[in-house]
Amino acid sequence: MSPINLTMGIMFLSQTALGVLGNCTCLGYFLLNDFMGRRVKPIDLIVKHLTWANFMVLLFKGIPQTMAAFGMSYFLDDILCKLIFYFHRVARGVSLGSTSLLSVFQVITISPNNSKWGQLKFRAPKVIGSSLGLCWALQLLINAGIPTVVTDTLHTKNSTGFRDFVYCVTINIHSLTMTLYAILFSSIDVLCLGIMTWASGFMVLMLTKHKKMVQNIHSALSPWSSPETRATQSILALVSSFVFLNMISVILGLCHPFFDVTSRWLVNASVAMSACFPAFCPFLLLSRYTKVSNFCCTRSYETTHGPRLVGEV
Repeated sequence: MSPINLTMGIMFLSQTALGVLGNCTCLGYFLLNDFMGRRVKPIDLIVKHLTWANFMVLLFKGIPQTMAAFGMSYFLDDILCKLIFYFHRVARGVSLGSTSLLSVFQVITISPNNSKWGQLKFRAPKVIGSSLGLCWALQLLINAGIPTVVTDTLHTKNSTGFRDFVYCVTINIHSLTMTLYAILFSSIDVLCLGIMTWASGFMVLMLTKHKKMVQNIHSALSPWSSPETRATQSILALVSSFVFLNMISVILGLCHPFFDVTSRWLVNASVAMSACFPAFCPFLLLSRYTKVSNFCCTRSYETTHGPRLVGEV
């Protein structure tokens, strides 16, 4: 085994193991809350689906890529290759859609009741489940053509007209069809990233305005500056990492089909970038996101019922 393959194998193994551990911990946190009968916030459902999607991305991409990097060959047959590529694409799409939905729901949550978004505050929780179900259904449908172009490496060992993804291959299709697929997938990615960026920017603006207002009026009685600062930092950390890593992954993924030669380094780089967010997202959620959620829910409660009393939960 070459030093480069050994290095890539260790990197993929560390990334996958860390991500699986983090996502399992995040899921365990929600399962424990359910078992103890704690009140479930509407936003928790989005986070659960996001965590499951991230876990599937690591399972269907990180593990095979790690095995291939350590020199294992032909360990997947045709059926497994089709299933792995298909469910990886579905999980990646759901992760993207769930994060977009999470950002939009946060905007609605912290918006004043007299604003356009604030008027949806009491309707939004009722459509979260159906929105997530629609997201899964759309991804299952959009990626239905993936299995038709994916096969194992044994079927193309002595042939041409395919592109190597290390442990599986994709069969070259008509250039027009390939272009349409690329436009479809990239349009969805750009749309979701655009929604999430807009929603997060709007949310940061709202928190900043509220922070200035509170400092000028109630600085001595209502110490909101610290929670708002942490909330803003949490939003920026989650969104900026998601946008940055996924944009790089999208660019690398779009470049690969148009290369005439096999580019192992391009495949490895694309996989590493696409797995970074699923691997590190649960740690951002566990360490920061609970503070944002608690802050947003507290603001929503106080807007509706008035300030909490000392000791009120």
